[in-house]
Amino acid sequence: MSKFKKTTLATALLLVTAQSSAAGFQVSEHSASGLGRAFAGEAAVADNASVLARNPAAMSRFKKAELSIAGSYVMPNVDITGTKDAQISAYLNRDESALDASDIAPNAFIPAAYYIQPINDKFAVGLAMFSGYGVTTEYDENYVAGSLGGNTELMTFNINPNVSFKATEQLSLGLGVSAVYGSATLERNYGDLIPAIAAGKGASAQQIAGSANPGAKLFKLEGDDWAFGWNAGILFELNENNRFGLAYRSQVDLEFAGDFTKYSPNGSVALNTSNATLELPLAATAEFSAYHKLTSAFAISYGVVWTQWSSFTELKAVSSDCGSDCFLKEEEFKDNYRYAIGAEYTIDNLILRAGLAYDQAAGETTLNIPETDRRWYTAGATYNVNQDLSFDFGAAYIASDDVEFTETDKAGSTYSFKSSGDAIIVSAQANYRF
Repeated sequence: MSKFKKTTLATALLLVTAQSSAAGFQVSEHSASGLGRAFAGEAAVADNASVLARNPAAMSRFKKAELSIAGSYVMPNVDITGTKDAQISAYLNRDESALDASDIAPNAFIPAAYYIQPINDKFAVGLAMFSGYGVTTEYDENYVAGSLGGNTELMTFNINPNVSFKATEQLSLGLGVSAVYGSATLERNYGDLIPAIAAGKGASAQQIAGSANPGAKLFKLEGDDWAFGWNAGILFELNENNRFGLAYRSQVDLEFAGDFTKYSPNGSVALNTSNATLELPLAATAEFSAYHKLTSAFAISYGVVWTQWSSFTELKAVSSDCGSDCFLKEEEFKDNYRYAIGAEYTIDNLILRAGLAYDQAAGETTLNIPETDRRWYTAGATYNVNQDLSFDFGAAYIASDDVEFTETDKAGSTYSFKSSGDAIIVSAQANYRF
C-alpha cells in the first residue's frame, strides 16, 4: 500500500476540522437554522438548501436555485479525573490525581455548503458538502497514562450529489451518492505510569526505560482514504402546512492506508516504519421527521434519528511488519437514538427558534471517545433581508452526564477514570435564491 501523501485536494479538505458533539464520533452541525431547533424535523422542514444533509427528496419543494453556506464553531469542555486506584498508590506512591487531564477535546470549526437547482416541476439536482463524522482528543505528551491516552484525530468530508423526483403532488423521492474523504492520526506515548507498573511485573529493561521520558512516543499511525456510500429519502406532504420525511444514509467503510512508526523507549529513534491499514466504519443512519405549521406564525417540528453504531466494534491497525498487533482497541458500541423537538415563531422578517434534544450514548466511555448521554438546549433566528437573501444564527448548550469507566492496557493493568464536561456551539449561515 502506498505511503500517505497529501494531495492538493486532500490538503484543502484537511482545513475542515470536525469535533464530535453528538453520540460516538458523529457530527451534527450541518446548518445554523437546524441548530436553532436542535435539528428537529430536519428531513421535513426544508427551509433552505441545507436540507440536503438529511433528505434529498425535499429538493422538490424548491422553485428557484438556492445556495446555503454555513459555519459552526464547537467549544467542548471535557475533563478526565482519576478515581481510586490501588495500583497507582502501590507502585508510584501517588494518588488518583495522577490520571487527571483537562480540556482534552479542542475547539473546532465545521463548514458546510449546499446548492439546489430545480430542473423542471418534476426533477431537481443538488450538491451537499459537509462533515458527518469526526473527533479529536489530545492529552499532554507527558500524561502518565500515555499508552492509553495520547492523541486521536479523525476528520471526514462528504461530497454528496443528489437528485429528486416529484412522483405525485404529495410524494417526492430522492437519491444521492457520497464520496467521503477521511484522515486519521493515532499517537501514543510511553507515559511514566505504565512502564513503572510493568517494572513490578517483570518487564524488560527496555520497557522500563520508557519511564525516564514519559513524553517519548510509543507509536504513531497516520493515514487517509476515500470511500463511497449512498443516501435516499422520501417526503410526504399531507398539505402545505404538514409534511413528513424519511431518510437513510448508508454506512461508509474507510480503510486508512498510511504509515505505522514504532519508536525506541526514549522516543528519540524511529525503530521502523511500515505500511499499515486501519478500518473504520462510518455508521448508517435513518431519520423520521415531521413539520407542522399550526398558525400563520407558529410551527413545530420533531424527529428521531437512529444510528447503527453496532457496526463499530474495534480500532485495529494491521501491517506486514507487526501483523494484527500494531494497535487494537476494542469498542463496545450499540445502536442509539436521538430525539428532538423544535418550535419557531415568525415576526415580520424575523423567525425565532428554540429546541430540545436527547442524544443517547452510543458506547462505553474511553479516554479517546468520552461517550455519554447528552441533552441539547438550543435557540436561533433567521433574518430575511428580502425574498432572496436570508441569514441564520444558532446557538446550543450541550449538557453531558458524568461517567465513571475503566481502561486496561496491553499488560493487563486496569485504571479508573471519570469523564465530565459540556459544550457550546455557535453557528451562522447565509442563504441566497437565484
